[in-house]
Amino acid sequence: MAMVCVLSVFNGFVGIVEGMFNSFDPDLKITPKTGKVFDYHTPEFDKALKIEGIQMISESLEENALYKFDDRQVPVLVKGVSEEFKLMTDMDKLIVDGRFRLSEDVVNYTTLGYGLAMTLGARAGFVNAIEIYAPRRDVNVNLANPSAAFTRKDIMIGGVFSLNQPDVDDQMAIIPISLARELFRYDNEVSSLDIKLQPGTSVKKLKSEIEKNLGSEFTVENRFEQQIESYRMLQIEKWVTFLILAFILLIAVFNVVGSLSMLIVEKTVDIKSLKNMGASNNLISRIFLYEGWLIAFFGIISGIIIGLTLCLLQQHFGLLRLSNVPGAYVVDAYPVIVRFWDIVTVFFVVSIISLVTVFYPINNLKKKLNTI
Repeated sequence: MAMVCVLSVFNGFVGIVEGMFNSFDPDLKITPKTGKVFDYHTPEFDKALKIEGIQMISESLEENALYKFDDRQVPVLVKGVSEEFKLMTDMDKLIVDGRFRLSEDVVNYTTLGYGLAMTLGARAGFVNAIEIYAPRRDVNVNLANPSAAFTRKDIMIGGVFSLNQPDVDDQMAIIPISLARELFRYDNEVSSLDIKLQPGTSVKKLKSEIEKNLGSEFTVENRFEQQIESYRMLQIEKWVTFLILAFILLIAVFNVVGSLSMLIVEKTVDIKSLKNMGASNNLISRIFLYEGWLIAFFGIISGIIIGLTLCLLQQHFGLLRLSNVPGAYVVDAYPVIVRFWDIVTVFFVVSIISLVTVFYPINNLKKKLNTI
């Protein structure tokens, strides 16, 4: 029961993380293996991007810059994106203040990560603009006039988003890619190409085809690979917790061993009667072996049923809550997602542990039968 509930809660948290990343990350992302930027206007890219199944492409240019707002200044990771980024992502789910926009008329807007906005003391709709300072490439710093080594631009605050990932929320700011290219003095270069696939398209198959066309100079990543560290950490936590519970179960299952041993002691007279009636030692041993297994399987099936029932109640009613204050967390109650293969894993692991431990009192019984 505990294993089913714990694994299902971990699945629930993974589902929340996936939902957030799916709102921000593209289906596929192309980046160079060497260097920071690349120009995708080449015959290889023309061929790769015409593969059937690609619905939309968005340009992205990421560089480091300095944001200054009033008397506060913070180094940030600037992510310049094209207009297609609005259609490719679901930023409305991530916006916590204002709204996501890149430009309107002649005004450019920036969308700040939640932690970055807190550090700057900025909010959407503020009249004051943010000053962006970007270092000029291939320009030596003049100590007499260090400001000449930077390109400066003003930008208004459009909104604030939260991905609940410190490396993004505390550092990232999204701006129009045209402004990013102007700041960092690029022409057509991008740091990555984001691809949205048509519904029903096989991500694995299309990824393989794009890699074949582009060769070994570029990396093509799906959503899992783009956030592999976060997903891997969640999976490690999940299965380490599972192993800890399995170890606790190994100790607890000795209750079955104790019960079976006491039963053998109580039934000594009955065992003698069976032997006098012609029952072999193997037959008597199998009787107690099957009884031990019945006890174990009854516990396994009951535990899985109770665990699934608790998960179902948690899904629909949110019995266990993260906080009594609504909106204090991303979700108010512990999220639960039951996966079939988790239940199968629990069943087999608990079964193996239970079946193996039952052999201990049975071996003792076999030795005792020779003296009865």
